Amino acid sequence: MGRTSDAKEKLMEAAWELIWAGSYGGTSVDQICERAGVRKGSFYHFFASKAELAMAGLGDAWRKHLAELDHIFSPLHPPLERLRKFCEYLVADQREIAAKHGRVLGCPVHSLGAEVSTWEDALQAKIIEAIAQHQRYYESAIRDASQEGLVPPLPDPAVRARIVSAYCEGLLMHARIRNDLSVLDEMAEGVLMIAGMSAPA
Repeated sequence: MGRTSDAKEKLMEAAWELIWAGSYGGTSVDQICERAGVRKGSFYHFFASKAELAMAGLGDAWRKHLAELDHIFSPLHPPLERLRKFCEYLVADQREIAAKHGRVLGCPVHSLGAEVSTWEDALQAKIIEAIAQHQRYYESAIRDASQEGLVPPLPDPAVRARIVSAYCEGLLMHARIRNDLSVLDEMAEGVLMIAGMSAPA
């Protein structure tokens, strides 16, 4: 296997990529070990099950994603610009992933969640937690935009944030289903409309 210090990281990265490009149910421990270059016995040294590995992989991918979110949604940036820039980031990321894998993959968290929500309770809980944390970034931008008078006053920015989240993830899922990046062309405009703007500034 790889050095003990990097074998666990390789397993998490391999699992996350295989599950994202394929499916959780269709990805075996053997496939993960082969992609990671790690012996199967070593897999069970780090993880009790594929579900435990998937949870670790989710956590690892999310920690890396947070740095980008913190930058894009920094209060130093105008609130509507945060939303627009995040949409641009999502689209650019999907283009990069599509170029690597040969097809549009959409959001790994929601794709995994849709697959396992009825039978992997612990993994489902981690996914719900990640989604809720993600929505709080939208909420902060929408709340600031309302307080600055950039959008009409909102009774509950959290509700608007959940709608924005559902809209973005719906587009990402449609792009994956259709294998068509052009589905994402309207993301920024739609997000700003939901936030209260009639069109992008």
